[in-house]
Amino acid sequence: MTTTTDRPRPAKKGNVLDRTAGFFTNLMDKYLPDPLVIAIMLTGLTLILAILVQGSSPMEAVEYWGGGFWDLLAFTMQMTVVLLAGYILAKTPLVDRLLDALTVRVTSPHVAIVVATLVGGIGSWLNWGFGLVMGGIVAQKLAMNVKGLHYPLAIAAGYSGFAVYGIGLSGSVPLLIATEGHFLQDQIGIIPLADTIFSPYLLLTNLAVIVLLPLFNMALHPKDPDKIKEMDRTSGSVDAPIKELDQRTTIAAKLNNSPIVGIGIGLIALVYAFNYFFQGGTLNLDAVNFMFLFLGIILFARPSAFLAAVNDGVKIVSGIIIQYPFYAGIMGILVGSGLVVSFADWFGTFSTAETLPFWSFISGGIINLLAPSGGGQWAVQGPVMMEAAQAMGANNAATAVAVQIGDQWTNMVQPFWILPVLAISGLKLRDVMGYMVLILVFLGIIFSLSVLLWGFMTV
Repeated sequence: MTTTTDRPRPAKKGNVLDRTAGFFTNLMDKYLPDPLVIAIMLTGLTLILAILVQGSSPMEAVEYWGGGFWDLLAFTMQMTVVLLAGYILAKTPLVDRLLDALTVRVTSPHVAIVVATLVGGIGSWLNWGFGLVMGGIVAQKLAMNVKGLHYPLAIAAGYSGFAVYGIGLSGSVPLLIATEGHFLQDQIGIIPLADTIFSPYLLLTNLAVIVLLPLFNMALHPKDPDKIKEMDRTSGSVDAPIKELDQRTTIAAKLNNSPIVGIGIGLIALVYAFNYFFQGGTLNLDAVNFMFLFLGIILFARPSAFLAAVNDGVKIVSGIIIQYPFYAGIMGILVGSGLVVSFADWFGTFSTAETLPFWSFISGGIINLLAPSGGGQWAVQGPVMMEAAQAMGANNAATAVAVQIGDQWTNMVQPFWILPVLAISGLKLRDVMGYMVLILVFLGIIFSLSVLLWGFMTV
């Protein structure tokens, strides 16, 4: 006979967000393959579109793909250095201690979700590689300390802050169009950062995301204790301290462990950076990488410690190195067949001066699903959208940055950029993608309202 105490407790139904998150999580767990498989499937889709929509022959489409496969090697290295430099800086003793001091005081799962989102968002606004890595590391530290924290959501929350990178200090499109000699200068001139990153519209957009996104992520935390998956604290962790010192007693070991060597080259780099900006140098991707890399060297001081962090960080960027050529191949198809131009032109056929930024945002988001490269995408889509802006009298800054906002928006479900965070966490893409779909929808509302307001208020 079954007694009252023997009966299983009924599962808590939770609210609408809880049930929706559970639905998408289960869906992704069943049907979502690994990121490399997704890249291969997107390659096949783009080949088919080039053939059916643009009339390319199958052999032409394949040649576009193979010809573009290695076209972004220099950009791939830039992206790799951004992530690696961000990881190195996040693992320096000073930053690591600050993160420990921040996370050790958190005991509530809901507060942990808020903290992970804020760190990822603020860090990504400062530098996207730094924020991308910091969000993952902080989420992992929180999961190690906070009981009852749903680990997949913590990682998703840490990554979701990446959604503001494009309208932050390392956004590729705002930095590019503010740089003397950029490829569209004859068409749109130089657009200063005061009209893009530091404009009231984007500052308010960033504020809305930083305030509302943590609250939304917090609401996604499962109410049913049976649905909470805590971090496996017995497994190896990327959060382990860097083992750096050369234990030998030789002169070579003393040089490897000497802070004079590391700090010395770091100070030389700071002198160069100061002189670069004093002479009017612009804040571009190379300048950001340079400063973050040598700041990491200074904070580690010892070359042996710095190299240990580099070796540890290589596993974080390995997915980027091997998969970016696949997306470069997709970009080759989009460009060679003219598919991306036709796609952007199609959006221009029903846009007005007021709505062009919004449709630039939508088209940028869709194209980013096929080719996740803000700079590479802008090189192809930018001339089309800027020509439309000139013809309609739309705001150039709003139209240009809207493409970047679309790019950062669909990065929430484009599996490429989450690879470093997954490497840090030890999770699979299917573990977090259900939450990322809901975050995509929520951010889509904020970003749509932002670009629409910008478009209507500046014409």
